[in-house]
Amino acid sequence: MALTLPAPKAILFDWDGTLIDNWDAILAAINEALAAFDKPVWSRDEAMSRISASQRDSFPVLFGDDWRRAQSIFYAGFERHHLDVMRVLDGAEELLLAGAGVPMGLVSNKNGGYLRKEVAYLGWNARFRAIVGATDAVADKPDPAPVHMALEPIGLEAGPHVWFVGDSSTDMATARAAGCTAILVQHAAANPAPISAALAPDLAVETLNDLTAALAEHL
Repeated sequence: MALTLPAPKAILFDWDGTLIDNWDAILAAINEALAAFDKPVWSRDEAMSRISASQRDSFPVLFGDDWRRAQSIFYAGFERHHLDVMRVLDGAEELLLAGAGVPMGLVSNKNGGYLRKEVAYLGWNARFRAIVGATDAVADKPDPAPVHMALEPIGLEAGPHVWFVGDSSTDMATARAAGCTAILVQHAAANPAPISAALAPDLAVETLNDLTAALAEHL
């Protein structure tokens, strides 16, 4: 493990593809919306590589002026399944326990209401000082606004002493925009789109257990 990372004073996590896998619900919901607009449906790999930006940023591009109707269709489908099929990723529990002495937060491009429902369903509310989802801040990832919002209740400014952990180029761009230490997880549930050299992380790990080991070296 790299030993040159700054010790974390706070850790901010992405959610989907980083700590949990809810791709089955997301895939079913996006395909309902695509089918309603006579667009080709996506495979799981396509969805994982293409879904990273928030809907207020991505749906107008994908569905045009009628994007809010597509959003309604998506959320109607997502609501039916997202708690039932959500799966905690291997090593997530151990990672959160290992970092229990460090203030932690969530910064996701999932709608904030659904994000908080999922965290509560897992009984994880007490583990996070802040839970920031899409539309909670004035802008969504990769803008740094949700990072700053998440750090407010922790009482810290963004900087290298804040580890930002995610699975996508959007997460790495967010970390860079906020000036945080960028950590990329690359397990099977992660976004498979390649990371550009400009967004190369400070640390990349194959499993959450590897990140737990790296964290132990820096506490």
